[in-house]
Amino acid sequence: QVQVVESGGGLVQPGGSLRLSCVASGSIYSIRDMGWYRQAPGKQRELVASITSGGSTNYADSVKGRFTISRDNAKYTVFLQMNSLKPDDTAVYYCNVGLGVFRRYDHWGQGTQVTVSS
Repeated sequence: QVQVVESGGGLVQPGGSLRLSCVASGSIYSIRDMGWYRQAPGKQRELVASITSGGSTNYADSVKGRFTISRDNAKYTVFLQMNSLKPDDTAVYYCNVGLGVFRRYDHWGQGTQVTVSS
């Protein structure tokens, strides 16, 4: 069993910042990558940012230059620093952990709400 728990969401004004955290625990093995996805009402879930165990990162075009993903491999933790937030960033943010050697197994957190509004 793998547990994934996010924290750090909340209400922030446009232009503000938030930092999301995600911790994975349980039967952790062969982590491929960790990442953040988000889903706004009426829209599909989309990738926000991901990071491999080696530190390579990937960002959605809409967040490049504003969001930074980082991780602590020893603590199975991933962070998402979100700056210059916009109302369009409002969504439920989900942490994803990809495990496995020969095939990928995805594990998801329960999600944390981020609301950007004045």
